[in-house]
Amino acid sequence: MNKTKKLIAICLSSTEEKNGYPLRRALRVAEELSSEATIVFITQVASPDIPPMYRSMEANNHRTLLQVLSFLKPDLLVRDTGSTIKEEVEAISRLVPASLHFDDLGEGGQLADFVIQTLYGETEHDVTSPIKTGIQTFIPDDRCADLRSKRDQHVFGDPPRLLIAFGENDPGNLTFRSFRHVMNLQIPLNVTILLGKSYEHDASTLQMMALSRRNTTVKKAPHDFLDLAAEADIVLCGGGYMPYDVACLGVPCIVLAQSTFESELRFPIDRDGFTHLGLGRKVKQSNLLNAIMEPLLHDSLRKRDVDRQLALPLGEEAETVFETIRYLLEHPKRAVPGKPLPDVVN
Repeated sequence: MNKTKKLIAICLSSTEEKNGYPLRRALRVAEELSSEATIVFITQVASPDIPPMYRSMEANNHRTLLQVLSFLKPDLLVRDTGSTIKEEVEAISRLVPASLHFDDLGEGGQLADFVIQTLYGETEHDVTSPIKTGIQTFIPDDRCADLRSKRDQHVFGDPPRLLIAFGENDPGNLTFRSFRHVMNLQIPLNVTILLGKSYEHDASTLQMMALSRRNTTVKKAPHDFLDLAAEADIVLCGGGYMPYDVACLGVPCIVLAQSTFESELRFPIDRDGFTHLGLGRKVKQSNLLNAIMEPLLHDSLRKRDVDRQLALPLGEEAETVFETIRYLLEHPKRAVPGKPLPDVVN
């Protein structure tokens, strides 16, 4: 008699957010475990980014999420929706035998069966808490190794290539703020500006500014941040996951935080090979222009930063992430209706 496959539900708040990394991470999890379990994606809205080989369902609020989970009866919920609240996670724990949350700094995360914090701040955790923290849990894109090896033959652009990218919606309009400063740089640069799918501001002003400056291009989504970053001489971007992708490639990078949350994250900083200028809305033009000039004028500083990035332990515990999911799947934390499990691990 064939053993029924267990079911993993992967819940994402959006497939477009955070430079697409949560979706990429979820797809790597699905690819790794699809031979061992059935995978179902749960998203707030229908997403064409979910490959047709996987079933997907919509749950755009707390009530519909509970309804979907009650219908699916998954053996494990993998959740990548940011910080959660206590009451919602308590309700979910009565429906699902085990749960793993990615990057959940909310009260709900404290109730999850396991939390993996790739993005991490100064929050103190009880040493007995089921939590794993650090950049080694980042799961690099499969293309990173090839793109990085191509950079071994990288030739500095003439003029140098600057990539400006601040994610999907850029709430602080750091794209406009930073480019306005770059317009005052007195050296020639080849500038590419990326606008995300949900860019919240008027793009026409940016496009008019770009037309007034030589070697400047505004690219609307869709575009491939990894490919374009691999071709750049300097990247100017937000915090969050974007610097992780840059570090996998080894590219001089200036970070402007979109929010206080991003500015307080412990990665990246100078020792990681980045120039982090803090909150983007407060950055001074002189500081930003000096940060752009330094790697252009000083080969030793540029090489130092690239070496520091490439020495980071990014992805070293990717397999541990997969194994943790396997363990929770095989050793659920509790019995729930529809999942009467005599061998519950407490």
